[in-house]
Amino acid sequence: MTPYIAPPVAPAAPALPRLFAPPGVYRPQADTRLLAAALDQEELGPGTTVMEVGTGTGALALRAAGRGARVTAVDVSWPAVLTAYANARLRRLPVRVLHGDFAARTHGRRFDLVLANPPYVPSPDPGPPVRGAARAWDAGPTGRLVIDRICSWAPAVLRPGGVLLIVQSAMCGPPATVRLLEGAGLRAGVLLRATVPWGPVLRSRRAWLEGRGLADSGEEWEELVVIRARQP
Repeated sequence: MTPYIAPPVAPAAPALPRLFAPPGVYRPQADTRLLAAALDQEELGPGTTVMEVGTGTGALALRAAGRGARVTAVDVSWPAVLTAYANARLRRLPVRVLHGDFAARTHGRRFDLVLANPPYVPSPDPGPPVRGAARAWDAGPTGRLVIDRICSWAPAVLRPGGVLLIVQSAMCGPPATVRLLEGAGLRAGVLLRATVPWGPVLRSRRAWLEGRGLADSGEEWEELVVIRARQP
């Protein structure tokens, strides 16, 4: 079992551009900024192929494309896909934006870098939402409905030496993510962490989260982590 070792605190959150973000599309937040800080540590160039899972406004896809990478982004939400496409056009950056399930849309393809900001908020509902803004954050009772799928999918889409960067809450088990990725043959560990105040979704579920042992009584802060996994 891989021990959970506290990773370095993230450097100062990088500035993200103001993007078109209509209602119902996930706006860049603390987890986006933490993942951007991890992205900034990776070497990118004209030959680097990047996939972003759950692109939302396209903030991270645009950041990678701005550094010269060849970027594909995918989201299950049509509003998000159209928003990311519009933002890429407005900034004249060549990002390919796809609609649909990330595994289905990447079948047979390989990438040097995969970025993932999946839904990870524990929810009383057993399955993922089928519509609405909550598709960007609700992920079943453990918060791992999408994280676990990414862990099993990533090894097949990473080129040799390729890297996965995935952000999640400590509430839904970073050690489990590391174990799954290492069990699939990747070298994985927690790269960055940041502590942020609870947002409205967590506050609205306080009693349920405390009842399931996912949060302590009166807890007000959440730890976010970025896990980095590398294909040998």
